[in-house]
Amino acid sequence: MDNYGIFTEPGTIQFERLLPGPIDRVWEYLTDADKRGQWLAAGEMELRKGGKVELIFNHDNITPYDEKPPEKYAEHAGESRLEGKIVQIDPPRLLSYTWEEPSAADSIVTFELEPEGEQVRLTLTHRRLGDDHDILISVAGGWHTHLGILIDKLNGQDPKPFWKVHMQMEEEYLKRISE
Repeated sequence: MDNYGIFTEPGTIQFERLLPGPIDRVWEYLTDADKRGQWLAAGEMELRKGGKVELIFNHDNITPYDEKPPEKYAEHAGESRLEGKIVQIDPPRLLSYTWEEPSAADSIVTFELEPEGEQVRLTLTHRRLGDDHDILISVAGGWHTHLGILIDKLNGQDPKPFWKVHMQMEEEYLKRISE
């Protein structure tokens, strides 16, 4: 399985990862505020169609490293918040919600889970991102880094430094999107 996300159509990136199961455990890391806060963002979710999604990011708390965000992400020092609404839900296999951006149209994030033996295939698709290369590269690098942290957490390992990895991934996705 290719480790990089793939731009499947304009404004859409998709990632696949094999995660240690079982599926209910992975589902909890997507939906439980405390567990999700360990790899992505805390915040409550109303687990029903139309339910509110609150994402409270604090990149200082998801890895054990004391690192400042790069200057281009200075506004993400400490806590930042996003809200959304659940557009599809079928526990424990499907979760899709809007990702509300104050400066752009809402995008949609979809997590699909499928058991494969003792592992779980996660397919993450982020749609309606637009065509701004800076946004596409940032989103690709961000998801790549967050998914790496999720894998480390599920395996009981300490994750790598968030911002260091994120910036490396942005460089890789810049090369890929420019090809």
